[in-house]
Amino acid sequence: MMPARPSEPPEGARPQLDNLTLSRKEGLRALAEAEPRKLPELLTPKQVAGLGEAARLEYEHERSVWHANLGPIKTPQLKALHEDLWDIVTSNQQDGDKAKGAVSVDAFPGLGKTTAVLDFALKYHRQVITREGAFTAARHERWPVCRVGLTSNIGMKDFNRSLLEFYGHPGRKSGTAALFAQRALDCVLECESKILIIDDLHFLRWQDKNGTEVSNHFKYIANEFPVTLIFIGVELAGRGLYSESDSRGDITLAQTARRTTPLTMEPFVVTNDKHRVEWRSMLLALEQRIVLSRKFPGMLADELSDYLYIRTTAHIGSLMTLINRGCQRAARTGAELLDENLLDQVKLDAAAERARKALEKKFALRRMTTKPRSGTAKATAGKTVA
Repeated sequence: MMPARPSEPPEGARPQLDNLTLSRKEGLRALAEAEPRKLPELLTPKQVAGLGEAARLEYEHERSVWHANLGPIKTPQLKALHEDLWDIVTSNQQDGDKAKGAVSVDAFPGLGKTTAVLDFALKYHRQVITREGAFTAARHERWPVCRVGLTSNIGMKDFNRSLLEFYGHPGRKSGTAALFAQRALDCVLECESKILIIDDLHFLRWQDKNGTEVSNHFKYIANEFPVTLIFIGVELAGRGLYSESDSRGDITLAQTARRTTPLTMEPFVVTNDKHRVEWRSMLLALEQRIVLSRKFPGMLADELSDYLYIRTTAHIGSLMTLINRGCQRAARTGAELLDENLLDQVKLDAAAERARKALEKKFALRRMTTKPRSGTAKATAGKTVA
């Protein structure tokens, strides 16, 4: 017997955000509507040492969970993407007889594209629920956003089943691909969904039978579902998303290409003072969120600025992982601050470690620096990203 999927958590209970999946509507709502995490109290080393055993374990757990969830940081890249997404989504309020434009967010791994799109989607969910309520006029649950993650070699039936799984439709276990599509449309209409996020689109093999089938299905969704499609993936242009035809001369991809607006996210660069100030502001924002008893102003932005840029090659995903793991080690070992010594002991993703060597040479030869001119740095010292 399948366990029930409750639509509401027990009254007064905080949702278990570490035990949710965004492939289910309940998980997306729990994340969107959860109260913001409370910043743990910053205790001095003496205060930490004075805690009783139970209190110390609770404090360490609280800090550990906090450091594992430091983001998202409102970087210039994230803000710019959000502005574009708001433009497109709000302009897609045409009547249902008109097809809506789609979006593709295409960037290399580790640049925060999924995090940024999800952050936008959660804001959109909260706005709609606040404005229109949790239930539609027909008393169906309102779900402004639906998200589906693709797997390798996915076919149309599998894709439609994933849509039904998100909504918890009772007919998701059996039926044809066409029947699944009709049920998915019913869910979208009854729940008044307005955004459909399709993540990991690079898994789709555009040139084989399943890929062409699902690509054609996207055209059907754009025509028949009153939603804005947001695709997320890596090297989508090279994989054929914007192609006018496939290798067989089939022009069915052309409509997808004409209706899809490509967006991207770039890594941080430090080619001029404006960019260096953006990097510094982001590190200052991160500093404010760190809960280590020996941290000090400028711990990241002054002492570790070049090191963090080199070590993570300015990829926000790698940076957040390094800071998270570094904070976990610093708290566990009693170091209670971040420095090069400690961070050198923290393992990081292979791509960042590979690219690190080339950057190290440029910084050693003073061809690159993350440090803005002193006057510029002082003028922007109090201006951190949110």
